[in-house]
Amino acid sequence: MGTLQTEPARNRVDLLAPPVATALAQWPAEAPVDVDEVLVAPIDATLADTAAFCAAYEVGLDVSANCVVIAGKREGEIRYAACVVLATTRVDVNGVARRALDVRKASFAPMAEAVESTGMEYGGITPIGLPESWPILVDARVIATPHVIIGSGVRHSKIALPGPALGALPGARVVEGLARPV
Repeated sequence: MGTLQTEPARNRVDLLAPPVATALAQWPAEAPVDVDEVLVAPIDATLADTAAFCAAYEVGLDVSANCVVIAGKREGEIRYAACVVLATTRVDVNGVARRALDVRKASFAPMAEAVESTGMEYGGITPIGLPESWPILVDARVIATPHVIIGSGVRHSKIALPGPALGALPGARVVEGLARPV
């Protein structure tokens, strides 16, 4: 966890976007990871971008996960999905992710749409608390990581949790090969 000072996230809703706080308040008791294993740490918001964050807080790129929102159209309807991948990889947007979303062409969702649809800040979007209709595609490398750092829905904090918890989120699907090494 590098130099992050973590504490249970549900005790620090001031460090979470509202949809994230709501999702943690509704965390299922039968989940494979207890809600108290979902930790949060305050960070300098100007250091929220992955490379700057990892350097400043001594967190390895191999334990830092990014959540990117992709979009594509099918029969005139825009479909969204969240893709969760390690920072050492990049989402295969027009291959594996596109097929998982079942669209002809996929691309990164425009920033304004992603922010409005999620209720989260750009650069802090996290898979916890996303709209229920969205699939969450989690690269298999992420759930194989004992602990990962992800966004908290805001730029001034990060969440730390066991990697397998991301594969157990509502709407999550573990996808082999979702990402390619950088």
